[in-house]
Amino acid sequence: MTESKSLHTPHHLILEDRKKLTLSGVQDVDCFDEQAVVLFTNMGKLIIRGQNLHVNGFQVESGDFSMEGDIKVLEYAENEKTRFPFLARLFR
Repeated sequence: MTESKSLHTPHHLILEDRKKLTLSGVQDVDCFDEQAVVLFTNMGKLIIRGQNLHVNGFQVESGDFSMEGDIKVLEYAENEKTRFPFLARLFR
């Protein structure tokens, strides 16, 4: 039921002064550090690159995500998400 709901959740991206990024329609956070954040959204895989990146919050139920830092690159890629990304990483 939650999966079908997330498919219809709109994907919005708001970037303020290249310092604060707010997103909706985020399905999962793959990985993050101070230089890169990789998210899976309704519109595909989103890679965010920059410096001093910090995740402020991620609400799994609503798909809302926020972060701050010196954001340099926002790049969408084909959606490569598996149903269980955590388990897939364990068995590599």
